[in-house]
Amino acid sequence: MQESKTIVVGYDGSSQAAQAVRWAAGQAALRNLPLQLVHCSLWPLLTHDLAPVPGVADSGLGHSAQAILEEGLAHAKHAAPGVEVQTSLVYGYPSVHLFDISAGEEMLVVGSRGLGGFMGLLVGSVSLELAATADCPVAVIRSDEYPDGPVLVAIDGSGSAAALEDACTLASVTGADLKVVHVEHAPAGYRMLRDPVDSYPTGEALLDAAISTARGLAPGVIVERQLLTDTSIPRAILDASQDARITVVGTKGHGLIRGTIGSTAHAVLHHAKGPILISRRSSAGHDAREKP
Repeated sequence: MQESKTIVVGYDGSSQAAQAVRWAAGQAALRNLPLQLVHCSLWPLLTHDLAPVPGVADSGLGHSAQAILEEGLAHAKHAAPGVEVQTSLVYGYPSVHLFDISAGEEMLVVGSRGLGGFMGLLVGSVSLELAATADCPVAVIRSDEYPDGPVLVAIDGSGSAAALEDACTLASVTGADLKVVHVEHAPAGYRMLRDPVDSYPTGEALLDAAISTARGLAPGVIVERQLLTDTSIPRAILDASQDARITVVGTKGHGLIRGTIGSTAHAVLHHAKGPILISRRSSAGHDAREKP
């Protein structure tokens, strides 16, 4: 059984990854956990010549990869000087190595879109794949426009226990308020006037249970509840999260091949303005990618 967990963060030299490293370092400091900084170099997949150029100091693709890792370390140390940082330079696909390294850890943190991302896509393929496959919570970091806003968690009919727990932890360590929302789907053509609160007894009971759980998990945190109706569940969550410092959602399915991230989580991941936490957990029945 794992005694001490770490926060794992991927760094590729991009500005989005730098944001992720700084955020991850801050979380590591708040949780009193070590930070594991990982750079995955793709050069060996393209060439075997990683050696320095003869007579040219600090040259070569191998040195370049090490320099990127050290740059990431500098970002982490600047953001949280007291945090213990472990560094790893690995060779190959980031989605494979970050999946393996982060399995069962406290959290995996990645930037929203790294080097090579396609213009117009808010979330890159690596971030999307890890959000759909990782065996720990995955934070996808983009510009934090509301650092003093609440932690928002969206719960579904199951109660979204993992998402609620992760949101409570985030609110507790940051001192933020917690906003718990549940969306009742209103079919197309349904009247969109605000209905009386007692029109949705199941949703209200679900929120009551979530609030009770949240107060037990995060004593002292101010907890707000909100029952919403909309023809689009993701749209309602996105509207409610406009001023959130981070939005927490659960996910269904087990990866891009065996399932999907879930349509709601997928939409929120692509369109939310601020950081997103996808609450994932390993499970005994999960047919995870075979590790070396």
